[in-house]
Amino acid sequence: MEATDRFAELVAAPGDDLPLDLASLLIAQHARPDLDVDREMGQLDELAAGCPAPTLDALVDHLFVDLGYAGNSANYYDPRNSYLDQVVTRRLGIPITLSVLAIVVGRRLGVPLAGVGMPGHFLVRDRVDDSVFVDPFVGGRLLDQAGCAAVFSTLHGPEAPFLDRFLDPVSPQLIVARMLANLRSVFISQGDRSSMLWVLRLRTLLPDASPEDRADFAGCLAATGRFGEAAAEYDDAAQRFGGSLGEELSRSAARLRARLN
Repeated sequence: MEATDRFAELVAAPGDDLPLDLASLLIAQHARPDLDVDREMGQLDELAAGCPAPTLDALVDHLFVDLGYAGNSANYYDPRNSYLDQVVTRRLGIPITLSVLAIVVGRRLGVPLAGVGMPGHFLVRDRVDDSVFVDPFVGGRLLDQAGCAAVFSTLHGPEAPFLDRFLDPVSPQLIVARMLANLRSVFISQGDRSSMLWVLRLRTLLPDASPEDRADFAGCLAATGRFGEAAAEYDDAAQRFGGSLGEELSRSAARLRARLN
């Protein structure tokens, strides 16, 4: 099955049934079509097998002390930081991919972890003791709620209000959406429209894809001269969302088709 079709089938899974490891590797496969996803899943199995005990402390020490997985502060916006296979190989990543690594290795060990989408900095939360958090970007540092609030204050300033809900667990679908949003930002800054196309395409396949997501994808198609495909995307979005928004999307499609004449 082609990688995009496989991704679409995967993200349609309800709730917590979405396998983060496979979804993350399918994202990476769009950047490197020759990526052997099954082999990379085996690499994650091996990482779990090397952990000396099925506990959170052992997992954190194994990944972030013994193996030295760390945040790539020197080159934060390198797209490789967002590809799980490259994170495993290079032992460098950003908060969300290092968190995904901890979650999927933890699942193999029976150590249940949840992703926490705190604004500006992704964390991991222990599902057994929900007062315990892990910051994979900083050597797997263990935090309590006050420690998380301190990290938030450092990022956003002491006047920024910290809300308890910032530490709520987020679904695998939201984690995937945030990974794609990070890549979108990277490729915008690099002016890489070719990579933007597949990122935006994957974003439209998520269950919570918005009209703006569909319009972003159609606009990127148009910017690369693919006016017919862009018009078709606008038409499809118009049918999905209807109303005044649907009319606006239909007009966008008509304008693009006029450029084909």
